[in-house]
Amino acid sequence: MEASGVNYFLEFTYLIASILFILGLKGLSHPETARRGMFMAEAGMLAAIIGTLFHHGIITYEWIAAGLIIGTIIGGLMAVWVPMTAMPQRTALSHAFGAFAAALVGIAEFMLHGGLTMPVFTRSALGFEVMLGSLTTTGSLIAASKLQGLIRGTPIQFKGQQYVNALLFASTVGCFLYSVVNPGAPGVFYTMTGLGFLSGVMIVIPIGSADMPVVMSLLNSYAGLAAAATGFVLGNNVLIIAGTLDGFSGFILSILMCKAMNRSISNVLFGGFGAVHHTAGAAATGEMREISLEDAAVRLAYANKVVFVPGYGLATAQAQHAVRDLATALEERGVTVKYGIHPVAGRMPGHMNVLLAEANVPYGDLYEMERINPEFPTTDVAVVVGANDVVNPDARDNSNSPIAGMPILEVDKAKSVIVLKRGQGRGFSGLENPLFYKPVTSMLYGDAKASLSQLAQEVKNV
Repeated sequence: MEASGVNYFLEFTYLIASILFILGLKGLSHPETARRGMFMAEAGMLAAIIGTLFHHGIITYEWIAAGLIIGTIIGGLMAVWVPMTAMPQRTALSHAFGAFAAALVGIAEFMLHGGLTMPVFTRSALGFEVMLGSLTTTGSLIAASKLQGLIRGTPIQFKGQQYVNALLFASTVGCFLYSVVNPGAPGVFYTMTGLGFLSGVMIVIPIGSADMPVVMSLLNSYAGLAAAATGFVLGNNVLIIAGTLDGFSGFILSILMCKAMNRSISNVLFGGFGAVHHTAGAAATGEMREISLEDAAVRLAYANKVVFVPGYGLATAQAQHAVRDLATALEERGVTVKYGIHPVAGRMPGHMNVLLAEANVPYGDLYEMERINPEFPTTDVAVVVGANDVVNPDARDNSNSPIAGMPILEVDKAKSVIVLKRGQGRGFSGLENPLFYKPVTSMLYGDAKASLSQLAQEVKNV
């Protein structure tokens, strides 16, 4: 194939890939089209890879073939072995890998050209790519470690941390600007890279696991913007388009997550949130009333309407199929069953939707917070499965609470509430939940999966 023909083919495949990426992102905006959107995005990535293999700058295919084989094997094994409950940390690792690749490309370009032969705009894009890529790499690794439990999920803080982080970030940006103006100072460029890696660690460690949905979407934005900057450095149109789509969609999602958690975007950007200095809710007094499996089953079996409210505890117990079985048993008795979904329940946006979809829960049975809240007063039983902070009435009733103003699922307005928990511990925010002490609430302790399975059997026996 002649050089001009190769270039036409390359640009054509990049055009197809870009269109598929846009259509894929549009498909992901709705659960009913999400699967098709994923297939389109995958096809777009395949087209981009095929087109890149015809790039005139390739000298040998040996290392490329090795990378494709190793990457395919690792990706295939992760797809098979990583459970749905571990999807948040797997996603964080993907952010880390993508950002690290962008940082490595930028470092390689700097080593190759030294920045001296690059236009100012290209040098700026390269510095931005490396700075953001390095920050996102370590930040994503810390997020994945917190979610996996390798390091503690509660905020890791020390006195003056905000000032240290501000100084560290300002130094990183200062080195970035200096390297753009004075490209002949490689030491400053590499200092910026090292400070970027350190900044990622320092920004994420003071954030608690309860706020990981915001962190995940924000890191996704950073990784996308780093990829877009890589595209400007390499003159690669598909990287520019895909990275921009990823970056800005992730940033918009971050804003929506902040709104759902009643946090400002500046609070997320500068870290330090998630620390809790309050030990109890305003009305978290008295005793929690425990209920037996048999009594819980009777209450559910004779209800007219039941609303399930899943949380991260459902994910850790892998109880999505068990809750679906219980819902089926109730529906066979004529009970109306719905699911109340909080936008930040779980450890990544849409976490509960994904888990329930895996258990073949009809999308029509999933109700967003704004739609389900008006129905709680007419709900006979609200079943809270492993959720804590997203149903904490302190957010509504206690202006001094750290989560004051956070929109919640108002399950306490239901006629009765059954909370499934392993024990009497607090949620990831560390706050006590007054819901557990209210007269309408009964606690069913134990593993959520086992409890739900036994409840389903008991309901059938009623």
